[in-house]
Amino acid sequence: MSIGKRYVFNSKTLSYEVKKRSKSSRFFKSLVLFAVSLGMAVFYFWLYAYVLDLEPPKTAILKKKNAELCSRVEMLNRKLDESSEALASLQMRDDDIYRSIFGMNEIPAEVRNAGFGGVNRYAHYDDVDPNGLLKKTAVRLDVLTKKTYVQSKSFDEVALLSRRAGEMASCIPAIPPMNPDPEIYRFTSPFGYRRDPFTGRSKRHTGVDFAMKPGNPIYSTGDGVVESVKFELFGYGNQVVIDHGFGYKTRYAHLKSVGVAEGMKVKRGECIGLSGNSGRSSGPHLHYEVLYKGSHVNPANYFDLSITPEEYATMVQEIADASERITLHPSHKKKRR
Repeated sequence: MSIGKRYVFNSKTLSYEVKKRSKSSRFFKSLVLFAVSLGMAVFYFWLYAYVLDLEPPKTAILKKKNAELCSRVEMLNRKLDESSEALASLQMRDDDIYRSIFGMNEIPAEVRNAGFGGVNRYAHYDDVDPNGLLKKTAVRLDVLTKKTYVQSKSFDEVALLSRRAGEMASCIPAIPPMNPDPEIYRFTSPFGYRRDPFTGRSKRHTGVDFAMKPGNPIYSTGDGVVESVKFELFGYGNQVVIDHGFGYKTRYAHLKSVGVAEGMKVKRGECIGLSGNSGRSSGPHLHYEVLYKGSHVNPANYFDLSITPEEYATMVQEIADASERITLHPSHKKKRR
């Protein structure tokens, strides 16, 4: 049949006759058919979504996939919780044990809890993550990564010092600066605030004082290098400062004479000068200081005055004998500096 023609059977002529349809009728019929189809589709959607309370298949698939992704992100957050707890335990042991053993300062909280302030690094999550779950997870992951890096660098520092533990043990100022014979010295002034002997006012005393007659040997309290030797009319008078490394320095002041020079290496128990009464002093004594990382600390926390004079003398003699052997050997003549 031709498109647009309609054949009708004529019973009188017993033949089919063509009955023509106008274009307007065909258009109207198509329009009605389209409207009915659209109405049926809308009715079907209303019945499916609002009456039966069902979701379109594509929406259901997308929601299911979104739920799976959210579940994975939640699982990642639980793993981040576990990792954060483990890292906090490592940080506590690092500050309270490892760094404390080697005399290292704790890492400040602002360094450990390094943030990402300033530029909004996560603005691209705002449009695709209305609940903020992805943004929160990304921030936590970045912060945990930064904290882990800081902790790793701290362990590197501790490992470096642990390999030098033996050297550190001999460098820390751990003995009295003179033979602790009660007949030789008298402990006259402790560390901390005291009444100044000249002005009578309260003033912080940055070391400890040992009253003794001039001419008593003064010894280095740990291995190190002589940082400075000064001869002053006032203040500390004749003084020696030794850098022991690992953040430690010691000062020996008001000496009568000095037996070392700047840059010289000294051993624990090696004589560096004689006690005296030089500088601003109210009487013959040794003023002894311990500095750790630039700050004065109480020297009494580092030496033990209960060591017997005989044990101290034996140690000093052994150091003197070893030093003499090194000096006499031709290949060691220049190792003292």
